[in-house]
Amino acid sequence: MTIQKTKKSYRSYSSLRRSRFRRAITIFVALLCLLTATYLTSSVHAQTSKPSVIKVDYAYYNPVSLVLKDKGWLAQDLAKDGVKIEWVLSQGSNKALEFLNGSSLDFGSTSGASALIGKANGNPIKSVYVFSKPEWTALVTGANSSIRSVKDLKGKKIAATRGTDPFIFLLRALDKNGLSAKDVEIIPLQHADGKIALEKGDVDAWAGLDPFMARSEIENGSKLFFRQPSLNSFGVLNVREAFANQYPEYVIKVLRSYEKARKWAIANPSELRKVLIRESKLTDAIAARQLERTDLSNPVIGDRQKVVMAGSGDVLKKSRVIKNSVVVDQVVRNLIDPQYINKVGK
Repeated sequence: MTIQKTKKSYRSYSSLRRSRFRRAITIFVALLCLLTATYLTSSVHAQTSKPSVIKVDYAYYNPVSLVLKDKGWLAQDLAKDGVKIEWVLSQGSNKALEFLNGSSLDFGSTSGASALIGKANGNPIKSVYVFSKPEWTALVTGANSSIRSVKDLKGKKIAATRGTDPFIFLLRALDKNGLSAKDVEIIPLQHADGKIALEKGDVDAWAGLDPFMARSEIENGSKLFFRQPSLNSFGVLNVREAFANQYPEYVIKVLRSYEKARKWAIANPSELRKVLIRESKLTDAIAARQLERTDLSNPVIGDRQKVVMAGSGDVLKKSRVIKNSVVVDQVVRNLIDPQYINKVGK
């Protein structure tokens, strides 16, 4: 009796072991299939992932963007992938940064110093391309003004667009002459409105921006009483970090089209002027004045831009535009990303 029970127990135990083994094999095979399917799906997704629409800005202070829009090259290049382009007008660096931060843009044109402010204040962007090295800002006063130097601005009203290169240029000019924002009254106006305010006499001076500045010079005799090209930061193209992380190949594709437009602009200066006139509604003389102050020769972003951006850091802290706790060099390193332009053409 005991032996029979033992045999039955053994058979039951053996059956249980076989059942568990088969179950383990089944689970293993199922997991293997699941992992394989997941890998294949993610691999296919990685190969085919693309945006349906890319939102790119155009700006009158970025002539290359006007060429790109006018010629339709970017739209043509990306149509091959079934990707559409949506063009958005940026009326200043501050607007471009606002649109980037709100995902209304994927690529936005700003000054380098403005991009620094955005990044320092938490805007998740990368600066990936230089569209120009311009002298696009100066301090401007009316034709009959008695203002002759930056020191003459003490106690005066000055129009400026906060968060843009002209605004930062104004702060640096004041600082270099022993003044600060507290010594003047800064009237926050968009660039076009600042020009109008100056010409109407509502302000004593204006931190100008081309092409509005060139127009005021030529049409109203306004004077650029303080110029210093080294205080103008580069024109940079920024991309949202989320877009760059998800679609790195499309960052390169956009920059390839930008390069086509930049090279065309250099090779065809008279045609470039016509594009600027057509898009910005300028006269030939005003367009020529803007372009003579615009260098399109080098698109590569890197150490030169880091130096210029970092040079704005101290005055931006003094003026409380960025927090005193911000480590400017670290922000600049995190902002500037040359990997994409370095891959263009390879």
